[in-house]
Amino acid sequence: MTTVAIPQHPVSTTDKSFSDLGISEPILRTIEGFGFLNPTPIQAAVIPTALTGRDVIGLAQTGSGKTAAFVLPLAERLTHGQGVRGLILAPTREIALQTKAFLDLFGKEHELRTACLIGGVKMKPQFDELRAQPDIVVATPGRLLDHVQRRSVSLDKIEMLVLDEADHMLDLGFLPQIRDVLRRLSRDRQTMMFSATMPDSIEMIARDFMRDPVRVDIMPEGAAAEGITHRLYLVKQEDKRPALLALLQQELGSTLVFTRRKVDAEWLFHILERQGHPVARIHADQSQGKRVSALKTFREGQHRILVATDIAGRGIDIPGIEQVINFDIPENVEDYVHRAGRTARGRALGIVSTIATWQDLPMVRKIEETLGEKVPRCAVAGVEAWEELEKKPAARRNRV
Repeated sequence: MTTVAIPQHPVSTTDKSFSDLGISEPILRTIEGFGFLNPTPIQAAVIPTALTGRDVIGLAQTGSGKTAAFVLPLAERLTHGQGVRGLILAPTREIALQTKAFLDLFGKEHELRTACLIGGVKMKPQFDELRAQPDIVVATPGRLLDHVQRRSVSLDKIEMLVLDEADHMLDLGFLPQIRDVLRRLSRDRQTMMFSATMPDSIEMIARDFMRDPVRVDIMPEGAAAEGITHRLYLVKQEDKRPALLALLQQELGSTLVFTRRKVDAEWLFHILERQGHPVARIHADQSQGKRVSALKTFREGQHRILVATDIAGRGIDIPGIEQVINFDIPENVEDYVHRAGRTARGRALGIVSTIATWQDLPMVRKIEETLGEKVPRCAVAGVEAWEELEKKPAARRNRV
């Protein structure tokens, strides 16, 4: 496996131009029309390699520009009218829909048709999309296999495969479906895999299904993205809700609130709604229509607050999120990094506020080790501050 080492700038652009990457004039005109001036590091490293047909592993956070890193080579190398030759697998419906929307921008200019195959919606509209002979299919693994078994889509001609957010797909238990899909594809295809982490399971997929991939790693050291201010609010368990309400009163703009469980997301949504906050929620128990509607109203500013679980919220790509609040501290550092990555997109600034109890301190320390810095302890009006709790004897502290 060949490794490409490039500067660690997860949200900035490079001093290169897209013309330096080997992109053709028609695609360049489209890019310029969208206002893209300079490629991000992941784009600058991946696109030239992808255009040669090499397999690529890209390690980067969501928000680093990785979608364009694989969409541009797809648009460059595929032409309309020869059947489904490009396949993009995504972990969630939301990510699949966002990817299709990005592809559609290029499709209008270059006659590339895209179909989106996701669960939670009726099959008939998807049959209609497939009958229109798309060039690229964006799909979640389960729904893709549904169509394969119904013979409504053929994978025989796939030349380019993208596994987007591969680690997240494995987190959701999609490894058997991914292996099933990969076994159905030609060995001569090009494969591009993007992930925020590189666990053993990802290494195994690369070893078994990729051909001497070039590995591009632009994850920032310590995973502390530029532009993010991290804050910690240590409170008693019963003070978590007052602390959240106090933070929301600060009117910091578009805010994403994370909970661990679906039931807590639903509970918190109703509390905030009764308090008069403009709030929406998104979790896995909702229908696809409700999830799409919640994202739409949040993106358009009709709701300033979106309550989400990790699985539903991962991969949300909405510009302008000014604050992420961890109402529940995540279960692992990787989820913290993904949550934090929803803010400070592009070159914007953002705040990540974590509401924690004493029982959460072991995870707080792991997060700080990963960030490479101690997260500042903060206080909100009306809630007992860190300093007061810290002065309490250990025996009493264990009871709060």
